[in-house]
Amino acid sequence: MHELGIVFYIIRDVKAAASENGVDRIDTVVMDIGEVSTIVPEYLTDCWRWAADREKLLRGSELRINTIPAVSWCDDCKCEFGTVQYGKTCPHCGGGNTWLLRGNEVEIKQIEIKE
Repeated sequence: MHELGIVFYIIRDVKAAASENGVDRIDTVVMDIGEVSTIVPEYLTDCWRWAADREKLLRGSELRINTIPAVSWCDDCKCEFGTVQYGKTCPHCGGGNTWLLRGNEVEIKQIEIKE
């Protein structure tokens, strides 16, 4: 389970942003997580709860996850298609000259503060 390590990086980055902006309490951290990023959202949320509650800045904060669908691009027919549904074979032309366009993201999208 690599989600705990990822949570530690998220916490590090959130703490740095809070320090730069003079914030002493965080309410919510919103993440964009790609469908094929290898991160299990439920594990990430569980790890968040355990780790965030050990930080005064994050105690009681929520981690919200937006799942970014995996989409691939076919260089042969110039079409997009769902990666999870079709894999590496383009459903439009049957070609295999494809690559992942989006869906592998792991990004902090937003940090919300307590008012």
